[in-house]
Amino acid sequence: MNSLKNMSAQPCPVARSVDVIGDRWSLLVVRDAFDGVRRFSDFQRSLGVARNILSDRLRRLVDAGILAIQPASNGSAYQEYVLTKQGEALFPLVVALRQWGERHLFAEDELHSELVEKRTGKPLHFMAPRAIDNHELSPDETEVRKLS
Repeated sequence: MNSLKNMSAQPCPVARSVDVIGDRWSLLVVRDAFDGVRRFSDFQRSLGVARNILSDRLRRLVDAGILAIQPASNGSAYQEYVLTKQGEALFPLVVALRQWGERHLFAEDELHSELVEKRTGKPLHFMAPRAIDNHELSPDETEVRKLS
């Protein structure tokens, strides 16, 4: 991210979002946090990422308000990384990426992990942008109103 132009002053919400969470490791840390991973060593084990890269991504996610550091829940001397409200708000993004990947990156009969609703055990409905009248919107039914 350091070699890229900083997008924090851009008027585009997508550019600003990508600036904060748009690299592979940051998104995978967030994914693992939704799966209940909290400790540095558990993130590292799950992701197979170098310590320095993981340390950098965790620091950036904490600085961005997506993760918070708290004492370990078991009372040990360790610290844990937990999603903040802002971090939890990334859930629809993670679900949308998962659903896109399921539709486009796996063969029809290829096995993959599945996100299900705990209460029913059933897969989630496909997420799609909807109009106020609840019909599913296609890209050609939307437009970005750019600043002049």
